[in-house]
Amino acid sequence: MATRLEVSPSTIRRDLSDLADRNLIERTHGGAAPVTNVGVERAFDRRLVQNLDRKQAIAERAVQEIHEGQVVYFDAGTTTMQVAKEVPDDSSTIIVTNAPLLLPELSKADGTVKLTGGEYRNETKALVGPTTEDYIRNSSFDLAFIGVNGIEPDGALSAPNESEAKIKQLAVEHATRTIVVTITEKFGEQSFRRFGTVDDIDLLITDGRVPDDYRDLFEETELVENVFR
Repeated sequence: MATRLEVSPSTIRRDLSDLADRNLIERTHGGAAPVTNVGVERAFDRRLVQNLDRKQAIAERAVQEIHEGQVVYFDAGTTTMQVAKEVPDDSSTIIVTNAPLLLPELSKADGTVKLTGGEYRNETKALVGPTTEDYIRNSSFDLAFIGVNGIEPDGALSAPNESEAKIKQLAVEHATRTIVVTITEKFGEQSFRRFGTVDDIDLLITDGRVPDDYRDLFEETELVENVFR
């Protein structure tokens, strides 16, 4: 790239870092890939600190949906982790998650916390596989907080791994109410596996205005809550 563009390698490295910080590319060993590559999973530790203030604002709004005596499911993800940090103290609440990393946060509240069990995916710090699927199939949730990797123009919700997509799909199917928590950058993203559509969810909490191309998906409902009006 330095040769073709007739600039120094250090300039290329700085420009690539800038593009990565703006979520326009994903850095790889010796190069970069567009974030629209459906096979790319961004590093968890990096996603954990990106857009942190916006995810915290989403979390503060999301926990208002939790009520006494509910069974609440928490999907694995960096935005759901922020929601977990804001869970109110309530000894009557039962919380279930497939994300071991959320346990220290969820256990700070007074409610009962349950881990699904399953195979650990280091890429997303999530539990997946038959054990996790069986646990969710045999459970009923009043509320489920779900993260997404992509929201496509037709309203499809997607994730980059089939095992995680299956867990998300089952959680949605076994929840009375499903809340998707996501930053607006996920609109227009496309990941490998679809696990549902916006028709399957009851509320989407995000940090900005839904892009105009998506407004028709929500025009007849009060589905979207923007925490930064």
